Amino acid sequence: MTGTTGPPLGRARDLPLDAHLHTDLSPDADVPIDVHAAAAVECGIAELAITDHVDFDPRAPAFAYAEFGRRERSVREAAERWAGRVAIRFGVEITYERAREEEIRDHLTRHRYDYTIGSVHVMADSPYASDRVATFVSGKSLAAIVEPYLAEVEAAARSGLFDTLGHVDFVKRYLVGHVSPADLAAAPELFVPIVRALVESGTALEVNTSGLRQAPREPYPSAAIVALFRELGGSRVTAGSDAHRAEAFAFGLDEGYGALARAGFEHLAFRRGGDPVSIPVPGRFHDAVLDDVVPSDAAGRAGA
Repeated sequence: MTGTTGPPLGRARDLPLDAHLHTDLSPDADVPIDVHAAAAVECGIAELAITDHVDFDPRAPAFAYAEFGRRERSVREAAERWAGRVAIRFGVEITYERAREEEIRDHLTRHRYDYTIGSVHVMADSPYASDRVATFVSGKSLAAIVEPYLAEVEAAARSGLFDTLGHVDFVKRYLVGHVSPADLAAAPELFVPIVRALVESGTALEVNTSGLRQAPREPYPSAAIVALFRELGGSRVTAGSDAHRAEAFAFGLDEGYGALARAGFEHLAFRRGGDPVSIPVPGRFHDAVLDDVVPSDAAGRAGA
């Protein structure tokens, strides 16, 4: 059982937060902000974080794509239009690169966001790009294959720049056909440095459900990494659909909440421009976890 309620793969309903959404102010998205807001009202999603892309590499698609003032106006004006129906927060998803860390730090010092996500993406010159990945993985161990990506994610976690680190095992999307998601999930030890960095920096771990509609067919990160985060002392988690298209709004988000509940998390970590806030995970997800647990005596009788 998945531990979710409703369809396992579809638009979620009646949730307190979708903390990762893109609008037409991201170069790879086409959704007007009011479309997301209307979907939230229809589905009972109480709060949204609009987290359009910002890149600092001049070769990257979101470099200087939509300047800060334009993005902020779009979100703040939408928040006013939809006040009383859905809360809309001004966030950002910044592509982290160690070589650009000081530029990112300067940007975040000079610009006020309600909520920030840092993510490591796969760019055209990455070894994981579609025209390079087969050559790159040939003859390498799993650890060697993922090391360049995971090292950058660890640096992002240690930077302390962000409220949340997005899709920490996103590299698996580009390795399908070479390394299976199951192979990567079976090696959670590769993620221990990242998880420790998250815990030490107080950065939240995101469960990003876009992987359910992409090649991995599972959230980012896998359940094994969410469990590892909990085991090593992690307490700050969040969930987002990472929708870039209208039909992807809140897609599979109930599975993201369920993954957190199954790992023992009872609250989401979020920020609304001030101090961090804690948002309860709806009780139905914890109830579903309890329903999945068969008492040992009952199990013994069933097998007699």
